[in-house]
Amino acid sequence: MKNRIKVGRAERDLSQADLAERIGVSRQTINSIETGRYVPSTILALKLAQVFEKPVEELFQLDETD
Repeated sequence: MKNRIKVGRAERDLSQADLAERIGVSRQTINSIETGRYVPSTILALKLAQVFEKPVEELFQLDETD
């Protein structure tokens, strides 16, 4: 699954730690999502969408292997 979390953080000038604190996870979780090692739960994806004020579909896209 591809995602635009790192781009969204850059647009809002947020560090991984800042974003993690806002949604109640560790910085390592944000890093794992950004690098594709972890696919977030629906609740976590919705929290991320809320922070970035974008639909979930703009943050996460399926790729051919999904």
